[in-house]
Amino acid sequence: MRVNGKTALLGQKADPEVDEITVDGRPLTQEGQKRYLMLNKPEGVVSASTDKRDTTVVDLIGDAYPRRELFPAGRLDKTSTGFVLLTDDGGFAHEILAPKRHVSKTYTVVIDTPLTEEMRRGFAEGVTLADGTALSPAEVEALTPDGLTVKVRLRQGVYHQIKRMFGVYGAGVNALHRDAIGGLALDPALAPGQWRELSAEEVTAITTGA
Repeated sequence: MRVNGKTALLGQKADPEVDEITVDGRPLTQEGQKRYLMLNKPEGVVSASTDKRDTTVVDLIGDAYPRRELFPAGRLDKTSTGFVLLTDDGGFAHEILAPKRHVSKTYTVVIDTPLTEEMRRGFAEGVTLADGTALSPAEVEALTPDGLTVKVRLRQGVYHQIKRMFGVYGAGVNALHRDAIGGLALDPALAPGQWRELSAEEVTAITTGA
């Protein structure tokens, strides 16, 4: 066992509310304490707790939390990558996914048609999808001079939303990476498939920086 990164001494006291305690490299959790994990989802992994055919985001956590019912708070398509929030806190997940809270999600998107002023205006006003669904206003801006790599910020969650929004303008999506949820950005130190726990301040940033 280690306390604050140092090997614990026989008889040493530690406070789990204050000290970082690990056993065999894994954090020691208190009974009833909720967990919030940041995962950098690789391509080909599905955003689910279980799946009969594919590797899931929860599978990537392994047995680090064997007694916990972790699940992804929100989805990323199988082919998409980036920030997935895993938690066992159903109330918090509902809070950040509820439409009335407007917690933003920010993406880097590669499209096959350069971004146009028509797309910018349409996103800002709220795109109406091919099936008649009227979406809330969103933000889009070019990240590269050719207009093929763009940043998109949404405050709404609809199935395949970004692909369907660009589809209204005849543009296809070649790649999609989630960079941030609310005011919390994906840790650049996390390689695809890696994860870490969030601090209390980071959890708060998800909603307060939305």
